[in-house]
Amino acid sequence: MTLVKRALPDLEWPAWMTSRGLFDMPDSWIDSMGEVAIRVEEFEEDGHLIVRADVPGVNPEKDIEISMTDGMLRISVQREKESKHEGKRHYRSEFQYGSFVRTVALPAGCSDADVKAEYKDGVLEVKIPLSNPESKSKKIAIQKR
Repeated sequence: MTLVKRALPDLEWPAWMTSRGLFDMPDSWIDSMGEVAIRVEEFEEDGHLIVRADVPGVNPEKDIEISMTDGMLRISVQREKESKHEGKRHYRSEFQYGSFVRTVALPAGCSDADVKAEYKDGVLEVKIPLSNPESKSKKIAIQKR
């Protein structure tokens, strides 16, 4: 008996599911539905939250947009496909083109003042100052009725 691998159809989310028309979902949920998300790493260093995003092969001034809203950092990247056909034979391209978005929930204490972003060797680094980087947890007393 031979096992045959079945290819799944390439399905896209219908526009009515992602356009916030039918469902009022947060942008971070919609971003996570996409097939490809931007890979990131997050850490704290010297009173700043550092978010590094892997976005090679783009022009940072033209193709990357960064915004902070309601405690969320949103990184949007637009990568355009360059069409080149050399010779008569078809070749395969596994490069990814299109729009890519990553939304990162920011910890309490992040300030949108003095945010800095730098792009080097395909890595975008966003430095966000923490206004209270050493906030301690507080135990909440429960009243019995």
